[in-house]
Amino acid sequence: MTDLATFTVPMPSVRAADVPIPSVRSAGAPPGAAADFPAYCGDLFGELARADQRRWGEVYVRGLLDVPGRKTPARISEQVLGRRAVQQIQQFVNQSPWACGPVRGRLARQMARAFRVEAWSVDEVVFTKNGDRSVGVARQYAASQERTVNCQLALAASLVGHAGSVPVNWRLVLPARWDADERLRGQAHLPEEERCRPRWAYVMEALDEMLDEWTLEPLPVLADWRGESDPDPLLRGLEARGLGYVVRVAPHTPVVLPRRPAAVPGCRGTLAELAAHAARHTERTSVTWHDPVAERMRHSEFVTAPVLLRCEPAPGRGAGAAPRPRLLLADWPYGRPRPRGYWLTNLPARRLAEIVPLAQLGRFSEEALGRMHEEFGLGDFEGRSFRGWHHHVTLASAALGFDMVRQQADERALSETGA
Repeated sequence: MTDLATFTVPMPSVRAADVPIPSVRSAGAPPGAAADFPAYCGDLFGELARADQRRWGEVYVRGLLDVPGRKTPARISEQVLGRRAVQQIQQFVNQSPWACGPVRGRLARQMARAFRVEAWSVDEVVFTKNGDRSVGVARQYAASQERTVNCQLALAASLVGHAGSVPVNWRLVLPARWDADERLRGQAHLPEEERCRPRWAYVMEALDEMLDEWTLEPLPVLADWRGESDPDPLLRGLEARGLGYVVRVAPHTPVVLPRRPAAVPGCRGTLAELAAHAARHTERTSVTWHDPVAERMRHSEFVTAPVLLRCEPAPGRGAGAAPRPRLLLADWPYGRPRPRGYWLTNLPARRLAEIVPLAQLGRFSEEALGRMHEEFGLGDFEGRSFRGWHHHVTLASAALGFDMVRQQADERALSETGA
């Protein structure tokens, strides 16, 4: 993992440390938030080396929470501080050498205390851009939007449960064009070790940080991998780490078909063909579950079948114990010509009534990331640097996290009042 604290760039003529440490105005704060917010930020930024860094972190997160419309440094400083401090805020976000990892780890632990976390969700996040100089920008295919966009692409790892979701870890996906263009890399202050990699490698790096450095409790991983031609490296990486998973995949995903003809040894097919074979030879399983997003009961029929993709060593870890069998889960109601969705999981088939609602929790992470764009300025960062991008998305996650903490506190207060 890149240590952002060791990457240095030239400092502007006026530094945050050259001005008095600001006091955050609470006039625009939501009701009941003023007493909690400083303690929340004090915990998140407690490991930052300098007092001015800790206070500018509080200023920026408050701006992301309270400033209406676009969250620019000018608007944040004017509405939070009552004066312009644009250069100081830009310096804190773009250039100040504070490491994101400890802040993200503290955020994850706060969220684990704030609500019951049931899974980790990995989602693609699209940052649409007009130019071509911001770090990682390229005209590239965004699977989540099913189109080619001039954008930055990121992967967010979120803690998710029935109470909601908060992204706690981020990776910026670098296009291949950024590997060899030294001018672009220099302008964005891109660390030498940051290179284009397969998406599963970014996911493994983020999960290893959560497991090994933050020591979070391992939970099932949810992911939408329909945009990837081969889910096998991702699945093997998760299996090597002993993680359960429910991964949505495309119907054309290649698999080994059962009962292959003797004349065609090693016959390969697709998940769609495997689901059709299973539907002809096994009974569908009826599952009724509570939809956590729509808040209603749903009913469907599912076809299940063992899955064989490949037999290779798992990437990034030792051989360890034999992985649990993989299972195809196809949502295929009677009367429909084909399934509505395909998932691969290593969770036991007998727990189908738990796996189905677990898979739906990924919709909470999508909803939370959408809110971050609309309410907390996730896409408002105007800088171009690798460090600045990581700082901004970390602080945007902190803003959503405080909203979650506040929501949970309000619900507890209402419950106690009602009692």
